[in-house]
Amino acid sequence: MPEFYRAAVLLKDEQHMFDGVRVANRNPAKSLHLAEVPTPMPGPGEVLVAAMASSVNYNTVWSAIFEPVPTFAFLEQYARTGGLATRHDQPYHVVGSDLSGIVLRTGPGVRRWRPGQRVVAHCLSVELEDPAGHDDSMLDPQQRIWGFETNFGGLAELALVKANQLMPKPPHLTWEEAAVSGLVNSTAYRQLVSRNGANMRQGDNVLIWGAASGLGSYATQYALAGGAFPICVVSSPRKAEICREMGAEAIIDRSAEDYRFWSGEEGGQNPREWRRFGQRVRELTGGEDVDIVFEHPGRDTFGASVYVARRGGTIVTCASTTGYLHEFDNRYLWMHVKRIIGSHFANYYEAWRANRLIMRGRIHPSLSQTYPLEQVGLAAEVVHGNRHLGKVGVLCLADKEGMGVDAPEFRTRHEAQLNRFRKRPGSTDAAG
Repeated sequence: MPEFYRAAVLLKDEQHMFDGVRVANRNPAKSLHLAEVPTPMPGPGEVLVAAMASSVNYNTVWSAIFEPVPTFAFLEQYARTGGLATRHDQPYHVVGSDLSGIVLRTGPGVRRWRPGQRVVAHCLSVELEDPAGHDDSMLDPQQRIWGFETNFGGLAELALVKANQLMPKPPHLTWEEAAVSGLVNSTAYRQLVSRNGANMRQGDNVLIWGAASGLGSYATQYALAGGAFPICVVSSPRKAEICREMGAEAIIDRSAEDYRFWSGEEGGQNPREWRRFGQRVRELTGGEDVDIVFEHPGRDTFGASVYVARRGGTIVTCASTTGYLHEFDNRYLWMHVKRIIGSHFANYYEAWRANRLIMRGRIHPSLSQTYPLEQVGLAAEVVHGNRHLGKVGVLCLADKEGMGVDAPEFRTRHEAQLNRFRKRPGSTDAAG
């Protein structure tokens, strides 16, 4: 076992480096460093994984720009719970909430997993000592997101996870393809499909913001696979093309149609733009309003989302990548008996079900480009600037792209879907 390993880290003594700098101008490439850190040994119920690949999520960006708060506060809070958690309070934070890799060593009490097994990890770290967690582990008060609210994350050569974070690696995928789905695929499944989210049914009209983005691309696939009718909102012709390739028919290019939801008096929202947007949606649905709005941009779009949902409809929300403080006209919510559902990642069962659909070739990774671990800062900068399609992968111990495929014949049947988001001309324009 190596004494040290290479990892993408943030440094505690730099957590205030962006104070006074606008969020949009903070550069994660300045705060993310590649460093050697001591190897943590797995305790009871834990597993040490050789990480072949990982990916950049928005929580990696938030970590690296110390927004809304530096993540070292999370690590300190976790450490105060005692026991093995004290190891997480370090002067460095190994970030990253995705991985594909190989089990290297297991701690006491781990029975399902053995060294040598090929795995992917979801990012729910949970203690399950509180009764609430046994109804839905996302309700456990000690629920945390691994690699964001805990240390020893996936953007590294090694990663420390709980045994109940692991799932089988889809054998037809490369390491980098397998690494990008854990967080966003599980999140989209719970948010849209699960009874804990919107509980989507066949025939539902589903409005999907950012339908060619990492999260939105999985939501689009779930809507199509589940017999729903997705209305895909994107921001460029290239992203509209991606959605058509996935099988969507109703597409709104919001940049071409120039919706300005925040163009009202004194910089407020403009209800006339909500109405114009709602009319466009009904043109695409044959005069129907949407049953479900798949929300993740947040502040920029939330007022329009509440407006366009049908009477009794559902707005299911997570992430808020454009801002956390949402504004909407409550009359359209209360008088039309609509529901807002908050959705945060997924429990182990939901993550396992979502991964199972990838294993069976029903849902596909939306990997567009891959960076080596040495360029993780650049990868995070690309995501921060929304200069990507789908998901951005990072090679860790894998020497090059294309490695790790164990089911080549099955892969051949899905090659076109697996390469749909690959970097090509136009793939670095602003995210959908």
